[in-house]
Amino acid sequence: MQVKHLLLIAILGLTAACSSNKEVIDENLSEAELYQQAQADLDNHSYTSATNKLKALESRYPFGRYADQAQLELIYANYKNSEPEAAKSAAERFIRLHPQHPNVDYAYYLKGLTSFDQDRGIVARFLPLDMTKRDPGAARDSYNEFAQLTSRFPNSRYSPDAKQRMIYLRNLLASYEIHVADYYLSRDAYVAAANRGRYVVENFQETPSVGDGLAIMVESYQKMHLDELAATSLEALKLNYPDHPSLKDGSFEPTKGDADGRSWLSKATLGLIETDTPLPPGETRANQDVVRQFQDARDDIPRELLAKDENGDPILPAGPKEADKGRSWFSYATFGLFD
Repeated sequence: MQVKHLLLIAILGLTAACSSNKEVIDENLSEAELYQQAQADLDNHSYTSATNKLKALESRYPFGRYADQAQLELIYANYKNSEPEAAKSAAERFIRLHPQHPNVDYAYYLKGLTSFDQDRGIVARFLPLDMTKRDPGAARDSYNEFAQLTSRFPNSRYSPDAKQRMIYLRNLLASYEIHVADYYLSRDAYVAAANRGRYVVENFQETPSVGDGLAIMVESYQKMHLDELAATSLEALKLNYPDHPSLKDGSFEPTKGDADGRSWLSKATLGLIETDTPLPPGETRANQDVVRQFQDARDDIPRELLAKDENGDPILPAGPKEADKGRSWFSYATFGLFD
């Protein structure tokens, strides 16, 4: 084995050994000392160490004066340590054990905040990703959790911030539904597109996506020749959103062109199986792309750089098709490994 492989194994082994060394907490620490050390770790952003001390405090002094506070701060430590599942589990546990606690609204708030930030990983923080095109599962959970907080504790100090986040989440969820409807519309799945558009109109009132939902309904109904439904939706669009981009001089302009002549199989599978041009036996789309790229590159070669035949005409390099003509059956069977 090469030396570099041995060094790599040694480094990985040391890393695993270091990561497995759990912090040892002095068993002689009093409740107050343990709580003060956990607070110091939180102030220093040492959330892993703070989590360990808060767990030790709760297990050693389950009925102490800091037990309830340690459970609350454990939620916060897990949240700041990017442990969303542990944070939500700790929040649910606190809510279950202390439903009448004066600070239980904080547990509800942190639970919603954890779901709110769950989709915002390191990549999303530094790259301009469109959050409306991502899976809305965590956003939907966050909205429901903030809704519980605002309904149960309308006078909570955290309710104003929760309501502002709910507005953002509501707009995000509505935009996601519009993206899905646009996808169905581009695949000629007009029933599914119309249903998504209607869902936005019925369930996401007062969001900017309602106008888009009406426009999708109009276009889908027109494609399906449901003239009465299309006219009703268009009238609602003109009345409520006269400046919508789909309206040009009072007339509706579809965002998608006419049907592209795809086969019934392509439409039934939402384009997953395309059958526009049948392939010859043994041919693949990838092979056709390679041949096309080679031909384009060959055509771009300056003629003065090419070799000349006996008549002075340029000799073009043989392409994949031409090169294959002289291959034997053994070459094909072994994929050219013994050529």
